Amino acid sequence: MSQYEYRERRQRQRFLAKRAGATLFWVAFDGNRIPLLDLSLEGFSIAASAPPTNTEAFSFELRLEGIPDKIRGQAQQMNFVPGEPQGQIGCRFISLDGEGAMRLHEWLTIHVIASASVRITAKEAETIVEGPSLI
Repeated sequence: MSQYEYRERRQRQRFLAKRAGATLFWVAFDGNRIPLLDLSLEGFSIAASAPPTNTEAFSFELRLEGIPDKIRGQAQQMNFVPGEPQGQIGCRFISLDGEGAMRLHEWLTIHVIASASVRITAKEAETIVEGPSLI
């Protein structure tokens, strides 16, 4: 097993970063804007064809499509899951700047409400966002 495999195990629920086939959440780092595969209160994953070459903390900026707000912070690449045609790299948040944690919680709560197949309240959506990972 490589040093990257299965090191990361998020405790909170992960949410797909797409709705109706459109990417909603993006991350920018090293001059690149990359669509997220999933997002949680603890981290995110992105598509990758090879394991990360570096496990040092890196600065990032999260974006929600159509919203001018940004969430900035530091993250670390934690694991690599091989796949076809691409695998994925899981990253964990080390820190979120300013009100980033609150803003991320809001974004995910809204995402859960908008994605739900049945009507749910904001409180129910918050419980889902804060709840344990089902994956």
